[in-house]
Amino acid sequence: RVSRWRHKLKDHIIICGYGTKGRAAVSALRETGYDKSRIVVVENRDEAVRQATANGLVVIEGNATRSAVLNEADVKNCKSVIIATDSDEASVLITLTVRQLTAGQVRIIAAVREQENAALLKQSGAHHVIVSSSTAGRLLGLTTTAPPLIDVVEDLLTPGQGMALAMRSAQRAEVGRNPRELDALVVALIRRGKVMPLGGTDAITIETGDMLVYIRDEDS
Repeated sequence: RVSRWRHKLKDHIIICGYGTKGRAAVSALRETGYDKSRIVVVENRDEAVRQATANGLVVIEGNATRSAVLNEADVKNCKSVIIATDSDEASVLITLTVRQLTAGQVRIIAAVREQENAALLKQSGAHHVIVSSSTAGRLLGLTTTAPPLIDVVEDLLTPGQGMALAMRSAQRAEVGRNPRELDALVVALIRRGKVMPLGGTDAITIETGDMLVYIRDEDS
């Protein structure tokens, strides 16, 4: 087993799988300023292990469905676990193992290939489930029926180009105001971990501790 684990970390992020989805997840974390020394990749494929190591990441070589491997990655002290395997069955097993080892105290984000397996992942303990096939299908449909819309989505998801989604804490001067009144284009308000609706007849006002998701101009 190859291990580049030098010391115990707290609030690190574990990535299970370093294929296309895993690499994209690492890139997104790095773009938001997350230090790569706090990203731990768990992978059992030789080529993926070499690639993750070459990219300067902490690597644990082994099967993420095994408790011993997750314990070596110090799963009990991590901030979250991102499951990015190529197998829905493996994703379910990893989710169950992480939940058992951490007593459900660690946030689990999992990707699945098929919509029918999303409910099973949530029942197994995943807090967030992203269905890759459904998401890809919706984007393909939008590209066909509304090409300008997919351009906007790509712009938001591509770092360093035009616009980007960002999140920040509400400022003291903003408390009591409607998010729509702010200079920034707020698209969502998160309160105690839940997304609050901005529309409707009852206008929502910002409270202390709220998080604002807004569109930021990357050029500014």
